[in-house]
Amino acid sequence: MKNFYEYTVSDILGLTMSSVERRGAGFMGMAEDEIIFSATDGTEYRMYHRQDCCEDVYIESVDGPLDVLVGSPITMAEEVSNAERSALPDRDDSYTWTFYKLGTAKGSVTIRWYGTSNGYYSEDADFERVR
Repeated sequence: MKNFYEYTVSDILGLTMSSVERRGAGFMGMAEDEIIFSATDGTEYRMYHRQDCCEDVYIESVDGPLDVLVGSPITMAEEVSNAERSALPDRDDSYTWTFYKLGTAKGSVTIRWYGTSNGYYSEDADFERVR
């Protein structure tokens, strides 16, 4: 039996970040988007999406400065998605909006991911512990 733990953004609740950095800034498959969360205890987390064919997942926007997540414990870390959605005319076969709401005593940030595919691929972001 495998010992596997699936990390979620809520795993960083209570941690204090030493840095939060956006890398890639991809759009429509041009580069992979990711955000690296480095905690003061030495752990590091990565929010990203491993691209596959027939899909495109990227950060649509970051509402708020990422530096408000540095130097103060994370007090809010939640994921909200449009799982219960109706089809939109003239849109991709399948699409998903995922909002990651993060906050500290210094302020909050909402990271909005957009994913689209032919309906057979993942359209959301992954969250993993790097070290």
